[in-house]
Amino acid sequence: MDKQQRMAETARNAMIHALDLAENDQVLVLTDTITRTCGEAFATGARDHGCEVTTYILPDEHRPLQELPDGLLPLLDDATVVINAIVGDAREIPFRLQWIQATEKCGHVRLGHSPGINEDMMLSGPMAVDYGQMLDNAGRLGEAFAAAAGVHITTAIGTDLTLDLTGRQFVHDLKASLESGVNLPCGEIYCCPVETGAEGTLVIDGCFGSCGVVPAPVTLTVEAGRVVRVECTDEPTRAAIEQLLDTDEGARTIAELGIGLNPGARLTAFMLEAEKAYETAHIAFGSNEGMPGGQSVSQTHIDYLFTRPTMVVTTTGGEQRQVLAEGKPV
Repeated sequence: MDKQQRMAETARNAMIHALDLAENDQVLVLTDTITRTCGEAFATGARDHGCEVTTYILPDEHRPLQELPDGLLPLLDDATVVINAIVGDAREIPFRLQWIQATEKCGHVRLGHSPGINEDMMLSGPMAVDYGQMLDNAGRLGEAFAAAAGVHITTAIGTDLTLDLTGRQFVHDLKASLESGVNLPCGEIYCCPVETGAEGTLVIDGCFGSCGVVPAPVTLTVEAGRVVRVECTDEPTRAAIEQLLDTDEGARTIAELGIGLNPGARLTAFMLEAEKAYETAHIAFGSNEGMPGGQSVSQTHIDYLFTRPTMVVTTTGGEQRQVLAEGKPV
């Protein structure tokens, strides 16, 4: 089996498990020239499963995109499954948010979202995993957060952050629905904390957005759910994060807490994979309108990854229980 065939088989397996791909599905693959081999693998995998496939290649001109290209939206009319195998450029988040909202609101599409997908992810690691076992692990970790009113997060390098989780539900990204898509590769549980209820310090030692791994730890000071200070000994990194946080009024608001649980995911410079890795967590700032209870409105959503977190949950009944110890489930 050659490389492209192996990628197609991995893509088909992922779509079957995460998107419930069926022979009668009408699959729309959105891709571009940089990620085209990955897009073609998803298209081939869907055809091998008996599906009809339409491929839309984003034009190179006007990149990074800020809005939907002409002719894209009508393609949703007949689609039942959509795959976004596209470049993971943070500057295109406004376009991606518009497209995700359109697919999730149309009421007949299951979405697989893969910004930043590459051949390595499809040939090994996070796409070639036991999806059933991952689903079991997600259920157990989700149960550990049941009835959580808040969580205290610490790390050895300085994170000391409390989040208000009152009324906010943890969900996983292992099964798409008509209302909510999933990442491919998938493998996390997540929730949106109360937007005004985050206090403390978050120290980032992994990657962020589409900007790769930080060259030096980044310290974000959070007050009343908003980033009020960014510190890093690497000035270009600090300036880049400040710029992202100043995208609009909502860009500094806490949007998500996610915990990785994909056994094949690796700590790479690509957030699409790294945020799914064991012993990692990530916090996002910006938009969370598509998450259960989310109220933050922004044109951006940037994840910041940190490793080996310890998390202690306080339940609605006042009980405290440790959920993670240096990244490992308790």
